Formats: sequence, structure tokens, C-alpha cells
Amino acid sequence: MSKIVVALGGNALGDNAQEQLEKAQMASRAIADLIEAGNNLVLAHGNGPQVGQIRLAFEQASQAGTVPLIPFAECTAMSQGYIGYHLQQAIDEELVARGHEDIPVVAMLTQVVVDPADPAFSNPTKPIGGYYSEDEAQQIMHKTGDVYREDSGRGWRRVVPSPKPVDIYEKMTLRTLINDNQVVIACGGGGVPVVYSGKRYHGVDAVVDKDFAAAKLAHLVGADVLLILTAVDRVFVNFGTPEQRELVSITRAQAQSYIEGGQFAAGSMLPKVQAACDFVAGGTDRIAIIGSLERAADALAGTSGTRITY
Repeated sequence: MSKIVVALGGNALGDNAQEQLEKAQMASRAIADLIEAGNNLVLAHGNGPQVGQIRLAFEQASQAGTVPLIPFAECTAMSQGYIGYHLQQAIDEELVARGHEDIPVVAMLTQVVVDPADPAFSNPTKPIGGYYSEDEAQQIMHKTGDVYREDSGRGWRRVVPSPKPVDIYEKMTLRTLINDNQVVIACGGGGVPVVYSGKRYHGVDAVVDKDFAAAKLAHLVGADVLLILTAVDRVFVNFGTPEQRELVSITRAQAQSYIEGGQFAAGSMLPKVQAACDFVAGGTDRIAIIGSLERAADALAGTSGTRITY
């Protein structure tokens, strides 16, 4: 039996509740295939579209004077519950339909610890929430102290830091559940980012990349495999050129050379490859795989996906 952490992108789950539930049901088939093969599975997921919708709803309601504006950490927690509910329900239904009523599925609210001294806090880059004119953004910044930047000609949006995860607060509980062969959904949206202050942790306005959070989760629970699922079957170099080439199996050192050569797009394939390297750096027996959801089982078997080893 392999212990596998699967990272599923938030964009793969649709743009509204009905679409998300349908896509969660589709994803549950691939996930159930991995469980039926005898693997001990942990699922992490993104929340890109979903947390933005939650934040925007509170922004608009706050401007109308209907409800107070909710801090971004709380928006992330809401998205964990919202997405986790659909994934838990879909995976459980799929397992029951296959005769596996004895395999529990649980979605767990997860806090990911970040370092308040992380350089990301002095250079916020992750856009969240709605679009505003420059004048509106300037007024908001003057009033709140938040940072807004122009976003690809579409308007101004708030940007928040994206620090690296350093720990997971619930790691002991996660290990207990996973070692009991329960299917655990954790680190939703990269987890709720928290910092230690005084004698307690408190949430901060930030976004932890879900692939880095999944790599940290895989490390802390002693996973054998980190399986990052995306929209393509394999990672490519020289993408979109006549020299385009797919990568079947590479070492961490080779991956690093491609990173340094600027082969992977920031905010797209780059964090996936970096997270894979972070995970395999922890041991020579670890494997990271980047592949497509539709061919998840093939990726695990080695007939699809890009494998990154120590």
C-alpha cells in the first residue's frame, strides 16, 4: 500500500455550486480508482475561483451596508467547507456504490502555519476579490491600507502575500486519521494561513499555494507519493515551440535546471514543479508525479504523467 497525497486544482471544480458538485462527482471516480487499488489517500485541493467569489460577495454586501466585510482568512475557511462538503459527499457516494461502505471519508478544516518574516509579506502578488477603477482602488487603499494593483488591463484588484507553508497545525490529527485508513480531504485552498503571535495563532490575509501546501502535507504525514493533478498529461519544455518536448521522468536536479532556464510559467506549471522538488528532496524513496485527473491511475502506474525523483 502506498500513502499518496493528491493535489487537485480549484479550477478543475467549476465556477458555481452545481458545476462544482458535478465536477466533484467526476473527480471522485478517479480518486476511487486509486483507493480501490489499495492506496491510502489524502486529497488536497485548490480554491481559486471559489474563494474569489466568496470574497467578492462580502465586498459587494459590505459596500451596500448589508453585512460587515469578512477577513480573507475566514473566506478561505468558508471555501474549505464549501468545497470539502462536495468532495466528501461525492467520494463517499462513489465508494459506497462500489461496495466500500467501510471506508470513511472526512473533510478537515486545516490551518497552515506561515512565517510572518516570509519575504512574500513585503511583496503581495496574489490577486483576490473584485475589479475596481484606479480611482476606486486608490480610495480603498487610502482607507484600509490594503494593496491594489492593475490586473492585465481588466481593472485594479487587491493583492495579498503568498508565503510558503512551514507547518500544518492539525498534523497530529491528520496522521491519526490517515493511519486509520480514512480518506482525508485537507489543506483546502492551501489551508487557512495562520501565524503564531504571543500565545496563540491567528489568521492572516494571505494565500498559500495549494501545491506547496500539498507538498508540506505529504512530507508531514510521511507520504510515498505526491500526485499533482492538472489539465495536461505531462509536463513540457519548450512549450508551444517546434522544439516542444514532453518530460516522462526527470530527477530533482534536472527539474531545477529547467526552472532556472525559465521553462515553466509562473502561477501555472512552475509552482507544481517546485512543489514536486520540495517533496522529493526529503528522501530518496519519494516520488512526485504531475499528470491529468483523467489519467490519474495511469500516472501512478507510470504510463502517463511526469515523474520527478530524488
